[in-house]
Amino acid sequence: MTLYTVSQIAKRTGITVRTLHHYEAKGLLTPAQRSDAGYRLYGASELKRLQHIVSLKALGFPLTEVRACLDADAPSLTQALTSQIDRLRETVVRQQDILLRLEQVAQRAAQGESIDAETLLASIEATTVMEKYFTTEQMQSIKRRGEALGSGRIHAVEQAWPDVIAGMQAALQLNKDPASAEVQVLARRWRSLVREFTGGDRAIQGSLNTMYKQEPAVQAKTGIDPALMAYACAAMKLIQD
Repeated sequence: MTLYTVSQIAKRTGITVRTLHHYEAKGLLTPAQRSDAGYRLYGASELKRLQHIVSLKALGFPLTEVRACLDADAPSLTQALTSQIDRLRETVVRQQDILLRLEQVAQRAAQGESIDAETLLASIEATTVMEKYFTTEQMQSIKRRGEALGSGRIHAVEQAWPDVIAGMQAALQLNKDPASAEVQVLARRWRSLVREFTGGDRAIQGSLNTMYKQEPAVQAKTGIDPALMAYACAAMKLIQD
């Protein structure tokens, strides 16, 4: 059986010697044996347990809970690895999307095209704000939705939004009842435009609402601040279909 010292494991994995000693002190990882010189030695079984610890930490488990998870084998090493793989795969897909956007901008630059500030800002926004609130699956769904609608319809929706937002802002400022006929017309238009974007997916709509509530830049760009969002949502809840 091949055995490894703490220093060898630290060098190969990037986990510090201090951390490995800490795991031992906490009862998480015990050496298989010690050499005649007193060095800690670890074999395949201990490395398997170390992988389990690393995977659990990557999934967000605090060290105080890792030992209980290990003792109960819940989640098991296989489950922990699978979850970690899924997270990494999602990250890879996201990075591929970012790479594609950067390649497109780089290609335009290489061809001598003038890249305006709005295009650059939109690219930056797409790779930061959107990724903060939408999962990879949601972003892929939004992309497919856009392809299905087509650029013409997307442009029409973008043109319609300012009037709806302005109308809802005016109603809010005048303190109009969300149940009033005028506000209900605006609420139906608002809901319709949101559904154009989300395809009726409640999870995407929830992410969208969170983004508008928490991102000042998005609020400033669209005019949809938390107060307006709350008012519009209240009005939409009253829609009688």
